[in-house]
Amino acid sequence: MSFTSVRSIMGVLPFAAAMLAAVTGAHAQQGAAIRISVKGRHFQPAELQAPANQPLAITVRNLDTTPMEFESVSLRVEKMVTAGAEGVVHVRPLAPGRYEFFDDFHQETRGILVVQ
Repeated sequence: MSFTSVRSIMGVLPFAAAMLAAVTGAHAQQGAAIRISVKGRHFQPAELQAPANQPLAITVRNLDTTPMEFESVSLRVEKMVTAGAEGVVHVRPLAPGRYEFFDDFHQETRGILVVQ
């Protein structure tokens, strides 16, 4: 192997190591994935379960013919989801507890996230 080849490989190694660290770090931060639907102005299921101390990605699927807004004061999130579409709500790692969420456009549509 020539000196030029070794120098080329050595120049790529820090970049490759940084990319591997970024991918590994992103994978470690993915956390739990949860799915929920809204139909007939009701969350299905109305009670979600999630692990404590992990980031969450909640996919909200709106099966109704009107838009909805997934919102939670205690989770500090809100996400509008148009009719027939879905959206993802990213939630920070949470301590064990019960967290209420609702459809801001239809206040009677409510659910609970139980974190254990």
